[in-house]
Amino acid sequence: MNHWLNQPILFCKRALGGLLLGAILTLPALAAPVTLNLKDADINALVESMSVLTGKNFIVDPRVKGRVTIISAKPMDEKELYEVFLAVLGVHGFAAIPGGNVIKIVPAAGAKQENVPTVDRRGGVEPDQIVTRIIQVQNVSAAQVVPILRPLIPPQGHLAAYTPTNVLIISDTAANVERIASIIARIDLASNEEVEIVTLRHATATEIVRVLTALEQGKSRADPAAAVGMPPRMVADERTNSILLSGDKASRLRFRALITHLDTPVDSGGNTQVVYLRYAKAKDLATVLQGVSKNLSTEAARNAPIAGGQPGMPPGGGASSSGGSSLVDIQADESTNALVITAPPDLIRSLRSVISQLDVRRAQVLVEAVIAEISIEKTAELGVQWVAYGNSVIGFTNLASGNAGLASVAALAAQIDAGVGSAVTSLPDPSLVPQGMHMAVGDFSGDNKFGALISALAKDADTNVLSTPTIVTLDNEEAEIIVGENVPFVTGNYTTNTSSGGTNNNSQVGNPFQTIQRDDVGIKLKVKPQINEGNAVKLEISQEVSAVVPSANAASQGPTTTKRSIKTKVLVENGQVLVLGGLISDDLSESASKVPFLGDIPLLGNLFRYRGTKKLKRNLMVFLHPVILRDSAQGTLHTNDKYSYIRDQQLTARARTDYLLSDVQPPLLKPEAEVKTQGTILNVQPAVRVEPEPPPVTVTETSGFGDK
Repeated sequence: MNHWLNQPILFCKRALGGLLLGAILTLPALAAPVTLNLKDADINALVESMSVLTGKNFIVDPRVKGRVTIISAKPMDEKELYEVFLAVLGVHGFAAIPGGNVIKIVPAAGAKQENVPTVDRRGGVEPDQIVTRIIQVQNVSAAQVVPILRPLIPPQGHLAAYTPTNVLIISDTAANVERIASIIARIDLASNEEVEIVTLRHATATEIVRVLTALEQGKSRADPAAAVGMPPRMVADERTNSILLSGDKASRLRFRALITHLDTPVDSGGNTQVVYLRYAKAKDLATVLQGVSKNLSTEAARNAPIAGGQPGMPPGGGASSSGGSSLVDIQADESTNALVITAPPDLIRSLRSVISQLDVRRAQVLVEAVIAEISIEKTAELGVQWVAYGNSVIGFTNLASGNAGLASVAALAAQIDAGVGSAVTSLPDPSLVPQGMHMAVGDFSGDNKFGALISALAKDADTNVLSTPTIVTLDNEEAEIIVGENVPFVTGNYTTNTSSGGTNNNSQVGNPFQTIQRDDVGIKLKVKPQINEGNAVKLEISQEVSAVVPSANAASQGPTTTKRSIKTKVLVENGQVLVLGGLISDDLSESASKVPFLGDIPLLGNLFRYRGTKKLKRNLMVFLHPVILRDSAQGTLHTNDKYSYIRDQQLTARARTDYLLSDVQPPLLKPEAEVKTQGTILNVQPAVRVEPEPPPVTVTETSGFGDK
């Protein structure tokens, strides 16, 4: 019996029967190695034997079925037997999941959803044990590594990336997880690219980058195979005139050599460049650059080492105010809106940097001013005037009524009483006829004449003025719009005296003339916007509304005008409506004229009294609405809005106007769609290009002996 225990135990299909298994169960603790050979054995019998040989407890899933074959040539200890057992399970699609004092044997497809152990490395875990491992990726993106490693993971395994922490989560056998970890370690390497800063002394960094980039692109097109890999990258820093060079060591060395050959000074002390401007005005920008060039030249002269002296000192030790500015010449060509700059290369670079920052597209500002005025005027007058005269006594009341009094009516009555032809031809000037309703009674036929005039006047006038001047201008550019009339104003009368040419030079002939000054009367809007940081707009506003008073025209003094103006500086947000100013007046005036004592008598005193009341109320408000037009799209939007409004007004006028000429219609703007397609807003047909006809072809018959 002892001799049998010292020999390797041979298991075969028949040996796994109940007899041998029972004999094994009766053995004491197994100390000798075991040679395991199985052929077409049931997998559940193998699990039972492993439980006896290793002392582990197993729970077998009902889905675990099959027959296994194991061929072994040398004895194995307990650890090696368990590793073989796990390998057999993996080959047949099963996995062992440890949990506490038992080990569950389940299909491998669902093993990753069980409580598999999470490990940091392979140490202490069998190679075929299902484990979960979290691998931290340091230098590359975990999401980019997943497609590369996915083919190396079996279907029952799991591989996913967690982007926020840049880690990989892997569930598979410990051996495969370790293999994946070694592959990741070789991929997750820091890039060997370095960034070098190459400072230029003579050439322009932007120009050098452009040349080398074109060279590299041409090389890639000529030989695509040579472009495989990470191409070198170059970025120009205009502020320091440096090039940031990134790539592998060989590429950086090659480009540094090219940059060194290109960064060479020109053979003369300066060069000339032409800079075409896109938005700025060349004449205005030349003045600014001339001042900038003086400062740059002075600074360059101070910092440059001078032969025979100390750095920063001009030759001879004197202080030169020009500092070498004579080498810089800036001229503006207005016909092409370009700048011609002659200067050393370093100064040209500095000036071009200034030009690029000044030559930018400026925004526009649309300013809408709304002037709203409402005026109400009410006037009422009532009074009685008397006149009586005889041969020796005259008495009358002529009260300050503000209109023509009783005297004019009495004169008219006297003319009618005289019976001279038709009284109509003797009427006074119509301008002297009193306003309102007047009733006159009396007798002017005898020696004793008398009359009475009863006057009543009521006046009600309303005025509603609404004006919306609109103007568009560039940022920091003043603009002005005037809508009104040019009214003449007499400023003086003169008479020139000339001699008649006789012997007595006493006879003079006068030549009178007047001096007239014309002024604009209407709506004036002058604005200068300045766009601040953000959407705020600073506006310098000068707004004026003037008009001629129709009732105040006098031939001797000239017309009378009303004027309302505002001149101010405000800060408004883009699209905000702001009130600039307003005028609200409410005037009430009452007047009474009466005869002393008689006018104070109750009731009867109204016959010797004249009363007038006048009420004037005026409301005037000026509003402002600025809109910043930063690009052409915003300008087109507001233009289309105004364009559509005018076209709608024209359509309305065409619908309600009845012309005597049926074939004549009021003008009408084109629809916006036709304007875009035809390229014009006028109602004209676009020009049609007519192709010239080909010249006629003349065919000449020829023969072998000559032409006919």
